[in-house]
Amino acid sequence: MSQLFSTVFEAKNPCADIPGVEITDAVAILRTADASEEAKRRGEAFAREINARRVADFEKEGDQMVHVSTFMVIDDIIYMTYYANTESAAEDPNHQTARLAYCPIDAPDRMTVLDIQTVGDECGGLRVNLVYDTILARRDADTLYILWTAKVGDTYYRLYRPFSLSSHTLGEVGVNRLRVGDTVNDFSTAGILSGLGANGIGCKRMYSDIGIMQKFTSRIENGVRYYYTGAYSGDMNFLMKSADFITWEYVSQPDFPNWSKWENAVYLLDDRCYYFVRQQDDTRYGFLTYYDLSSGKWARPVLIEDCQSRSDFILYHGELYLFHAPIDREHIGVVRINTSDIGKSEILLQANMGGSCFYPFIQYMGEELGMSYTVSRRHIRLAELTLSAYL
Repeated sequence: MSQLFSTVFEAKNPCADIPGVEITDAVAILRTADASEEAKRRGEAFAREINARRVADFEKEGDQMVHVSTFMVIDDIIYMTYYANTESAAEDPNHQTARLAYCPIDAPDRMTVLDIQTVGDECGGLRVNLVYDTILARRDADTLYILWTAKVGDTYYRLYRPFSLSSHTLGEVGVNRLRVGDTVNDFSTAGILSGLGANGIGCKRMYSDIGIMQKFTSRIENGVRYYYTGAYSGDMNFLMKSADFITWEYVSQPDFPNWSKWENAVYLLDDRCYYFVRQQDDTRYGFLTYYDLSSGKWARPVLIEDCQSRSDFILYHGELYLFHAPIDREHIGVVRINTSDIGKSEILLQANMGGSCFYPFIQYMGEELGMSYTVSRRHIRLAELTLSAYL
């Protein structure tokens, strides 16, 4: 093992398998047919605004495929991460590059694009064989972290690399760590299984890459600020937290039968981690629930009709909203979450975007919002949004 990577702790017991099972005791079901005519009219206005208020596209000339955006605006500069394929139009981790792009908000033509890591690079003395999900976090006043998945040698890892806001320079690649109970490993497929197994925690089927969701929400615990988000690999999805975006701590996973798969959106609000996750491809519904950090209990889920795509939460004017894909990846739905009773959550709007517009990520740009999204895996696009216009 190279000095960059650690030897995985050998757990005495394997991680017990948790089968996927259909949800049969949902507290409520939200169907696309439930959308009111007013919600559809709001959707039409929403689509017009997103299409009219484009800020910029962030892909690099020569990119054949781009996907999965995360952005933030700092001192009037937009920073955007994604991954790209310069070889073909396929979403193929065998030919992908983790990227950071940035530009002044009022001068998107002055774009700088940096390659963070590319398949074929050397990492810790080993070849990088696959590159996948790439996200962005702010570590401190001068430091951003770019975090991404790479298969280095034969193992998937979560990696990070610092970026200085003052000098606009990149630091060295590091390896994320995962703590489960007292067991700490590199944040890898083997590390996840080892940590869960050592603590008697079951695991759903893992395959392909390891993802970390890009929305971070926080609270103070014993004088330390912890940032919460979701992680996933195949059917395995769980909550975790970190104080430094380097070492992550397993928190919990839904304890009721479900068919989860891939991305799980998370938002921490009033000691509850609200959680929405897509399910298996042939399932009509994703599910909304929350984990109560005080009681350690999961709420009965709400089924929400979804085409099984990536989703995101945002807190706006004191209320929580879920952005998701209710019909297909040319539609965006916004659900107003009833935090007193999630079973009474309602469809705010349902928009036909008039073309490819998926994997939305919602973030503040001053007092109002911006939404970055993927267009046909050919563009990473950012548009401004005034959500109050639809309330």
